[in-house]
Amino acid sequence: MPFYEPTEKMFKEIQEQLKELTVILKEKQQMHPDDLFCDNQEFMQIMNISKRLAQTWRDSGFIGYCQLGNKIYYRLKDIQDLLNDNYKPKKK
Repeated sequence: MPFYEPTEKMFKEIQEQLKELTVILKEKQQMHPDDLFCDNQEFMQIMNISKRLAQTWRDSGFIGYCQLGNKIYYRLKDIQDLLNDNYKPKKK
């Protein structure tokens, strides 16, 4: 395998890409939970439920969702609210 010595141009390109990634990551960290979504597959994994039960919950209004074409999305805040609303504290 040949050895490549990085050039100054390559180094600057890598630095630029790292700066761009840093900006993107900082923006993501500052996002409010209301702005974050997961798709139906992720929702089913988080809740450990079947596709049919997810459909039933949507149809009954148990969980809010957004549909774009054939893709279903859930606001992470709605999932958190669903869990909080159904939380039963432990008994002493």
